[in-house]
Amino acid sequence: MIRSLALHLGLVALLFALHFVLPPYHHGNLARVMVLATYAIGYNLLFGYTGLLSLGHALFFAAGMYGMALSVQYLGAAPAPALLLGLVAGLVVAGITGALALRTTGVAFMIVTLMFAQAGYLTILYFGEYTRGDEGFVIQQAQRVLWGLDLSQPTWRYMAAWALFSACLLGSLALIRRPFGRTLIAIRENEERARMLGYDTFAHKWVAVVLSGGISALAGAAYGLLFGYAGASFASVQYSIFPLLWVLLGGAGTILGPFVGTLFMFYLIDLSSGITTAYMLMAGVVLVLLTLFAPQGLIGELRRRVWGWLP
Repeated sequence: MIRSLALHLGLVALLFALHFVLPPYHHGNLARVMVLATYAIGYNLLFGYTGLLSLGHALFFAAGMYGMALSVQYLGAAPAPALLLGLVAGLVVAGITGALALRTTGVAFMIVTLMFAQAGYLTILYFGEYTRGDEGFVIQQAQRVLWGLDLSQPTWRYMAAWALFSACLLGSLALIRRPFGRTLIAIRENEERARMLGYDTFAHKWVAVVLSGGISALAGAAYGLLFGYAGASFASVQYSIFPLLWVLLGGAGTILGPFVGTLFMFYLIDLSSGITTAYMLMAGVVLVLLTLFAPQGLIGELRRRVWGWLP
């Protein structure tokens, strides 16, 4: 427990220190990675720890983003209440989606979540008069000042991303150590046995969906606020597949996996795009090799081979 806590606090401290030494390009990239890794943390709670494979998490990410952006754009809300509205929007959508989707299992659950996400995407396009559809809209600099801090400035944008990521990282670590988190793992390993032991598996899975959707929505709201843009592309299938890839690459069911997977894939695409226009082919080859030789993900393999105490 002490080693695990020290490791995660060490990562938090390292990311804080990097703020002072990174060049502007990587400074901005890492801020983006931390917000997207927060999205992956939310996905990992559902997939990695509960064993529910969702193909519709972009619905929650976009719900948070648009809950924040529309309240800023049309209600004149300040950033703090706008973020709260984005979180509430994600929680409500996740609660309704979870209550319906959890009536199915396995492949059917994957299909239903995908259908909900596509419905959300089409809804954004249908109400393009307000959402501006694929074009999206820019959140102006004056609308991104939180408690006197201009989040459009690199320093405060990085620190806000760091604070969000750190809170969600350490929060997920604490949650998995609690009885509720252990019950989720039991459901993942053998739901029927968990039910026989007296646990209400439906209720636990529903709460997992709501928590996962809430974290994802908060990441979406923060992404829109920190980088000043909201668009329908964030509700597309692509943004449902991304967190799945990040979690698989880093290690499903590990606390550090989402961050490592997001960082790895972000720079894999970034570096390969500087070499060739067929950068997705290069990225695909690397991903296939990792799948073959590190099936449990980077952190998962490290846990299996070296540090068995990693959570």
